[in-house]
Amino acid sequence: MPQKKRTPFRPPQNKTPAEDTSSTAGRPSKRPRSANNADLPRQEAEDGASDKPDKRRSRAASHFEDEAEASPVDDATEKLHKVLAQSGLGSRRDMEAAIIAGRVTVNGRPAQVGDRVSPDDRILFDHRPLRKLKPDQLPRILIYHKPEGEIVSRDDPEGRASVFEKLPRVRGGKWVSIGRLDYNTSGLLIFTTSGELANRLSHPSFEVEREYAVRLMGELSAEQCQQLCDGVELDDGLAKFEWLRDDGGEGSNHWYRVMLREGRNREVRRMFSAMSMMVSRLTRVRFGVINLPPRLKRGMLLELEEKQVKMVLDWAGVETAGSAPAGKPKSREKREAAPTKERRDVPRNPRAGQTKTRIRRGGGKQ
Repeated sequence: MPQKKRTPFRPPQNKTPAEDTSSTAGRPSKRPRSANNADLPRQEAEDGASDKPDKRRSRAASHFEDEAEASPVDDATEKLHKVLAQSGLGSRRDMEAAIIAGRVTVNGRPAQVGDRVSPDDRILFDHRPLRKLKPDQLPRILIYHKPEGEIVSRDDPEGRASVFEKLPRVRGGKWVSIGRLDYNTSGLLIFTTSGELANRLSHPSFEVEREYAVRLMGELSAEQCQQLCDGVELDDGLAKFEWLRDDGGEGSNHWYRVMLREGRNREVRRMFSAMSMMVSRLTRVRFGVINLPPRLKRGMLLELEEKQVKMVLDWAGVETAGSAPAGKPKSREKREAAPTKERRDVPRNPRAGQTKTRIRRGGGKQ
């Protein structure tokens, strides 16, 4: 009669010596495990007698151990295009283009996009050593009241006047414009030596508030004002003002104050053109937390003080000396609730808030 298979839940059946001998016939005999034999693996592990690697160590454990050993090296390196941008040579996108063009070398070899560098690496930009900012050195920020008739570009085939011609020289870096203004648009224009700051404030995901004073030939109706706040379909997509305010006027000229969170090409002019209204003057009066000072006349420059620079960097989420590592830009709610008392340190427009009528998106007049 065949014997039933043994399971973990059934105790072994008692066998006679004859059955035991027949069942084990033809099988190699196992070495009996004595008390000394049972402790042998443990003793070898404690004495380190075995040279074989411990296979019982999991892959996750080995991964974390290798990562812990490599972490000091990773923490000491940074992306090459970020280091170049922090040195004031341009935005991150410009630095990536310079790396692709072969203008950057690291330790004598051509750099590649995605390379990481350490403080000890020798970096050459256009065959010149990179001049890095000191840990306690803040970037510079300039406010310029751009007049009409100047272009925001370093190279112009038509030879028109450029805003960069009036900026002071920067040793080992260059000025980067935060946003642009059209040839026929005047107002606030910001320059900085920090490519990181320029990248954060110019990126569409940051949604920086841009406020403009607009003079129209004629007056808008209530329906047109509401439509501009709800959205106007342009060639490159839907555009809308976050709010629109009536500043009054005399004769055929009428002033309005508008705010939007993007900076597409000639966007404000095209939105009013969609309403069959012609813009006779357009001036930017605010960009984020920086306002156009009333004492700053057209064509004049003003450099922010150290305290004001720190406030702008903190608002933009850019890392400064002694601060925590920079994270993502602050959300819209945090930015709007950001510094109320410290905001007075940045020059403000005294006319802000002195208006009669304001129309907000999704509502009527206030």
